[in-house]
Amino acid sequence: MTISNKALILFSGGQDSATCLAWALENYDYVETVGFNYEQRHAIEMQCRKVVLENIASAFPNWGTKLGKDHIVDLSALGAISDTSLTRDVEITMDDEGLPSTFVPGRNLIFLNFAAAVAYRRGITTLIGGMCEADFSGYPDCRKETLDAQMQAISLGMDKAYTLETPLMHLSKSGAWALAEKLGGQLLIDIILEDSHSCYKGTRGVRFDWGYGCGECPACELRAKGWADYSA
Repeated sequence: MTISNKALILFSGGQDSATCLAWALENYDYVETVGFNYEQRHAIEMQCRKVVLENIASAFPNWGTKLGKDHIVDLSALGAISDTSLTRDVEITMDDEGLPSTFVPGRNLIFLNFAAAVAYRRGITTLIGGMCEADFSGYPDCRKETLDAQMQAISLGMDKAYTLETPLMHLSKSGAWALAEKLGGQLLIDIILEDSHSCYKGTRGVRFDWGYGCGECPACELRAKGWADYSA
C-alpha cells in the first residue's frame, strides 16, 4: 500500500461504530474494517455490519471509494470462556457495583490486540474505535485511561507507534446522533436507524423510532434515550 493517511476501524455494525465509520471515511483517505465473531448473543450484528458497509458505500460514493478490505476475526474462544449475558442466553442483571452482566471481561483489550495485529500486516498504524466513557454501560475497558495503557503496550510490543482514535469518547448518545447528522445528514441517520444493530438480545422484530431492538436491555435503553434527547 502507498496510501499514508489510512486507518483500521473496529466495526461491529452498531450505532457507535457506524458513526465512527463515517467519521473515519471523512477524515482518512483509506479505511479498512475489522469485525470480531466471539459467539456473542447478538450475533445478528455480524450480518448487519455487512449491510451498513454496503449502504454507506452506496449512499456516499466519495466515501465508498475510500473503503478497503473488511476483515473478520474468529474469537470464539472469548465467548467460550466468558460467562456473561452477552455470551449466554441468561437474564441481564446488575451486580452490586452497578456493572451489567453484559460486561465481557477483557473484550476491548483483546479486540485492540487483534486489530493491531491485522493492522500490522496491512501497513496501518491508526486504529479507530467507538469506545465512550461519557454515556455508556459502565464497562471499565471503555475508559480512556484503560485504552491509553493498552495502546502503549501494543506500541511497545509491536515496536511501532500505534494510535487509537475514539471520536465518541466524550460524547453522549445524543451527541453521537448529532455527529452522525453532521457527517452524513439525514441519509446517514436513516442508515443507522434502519440497518445498524445495538440490542444485546439480538432482537430485530420491533422497529422503534430509534431503530430495532428489544427496548429493554441496557443497549436499547441508551440508544432510545440518546435518540429522544437528540430528536427533542
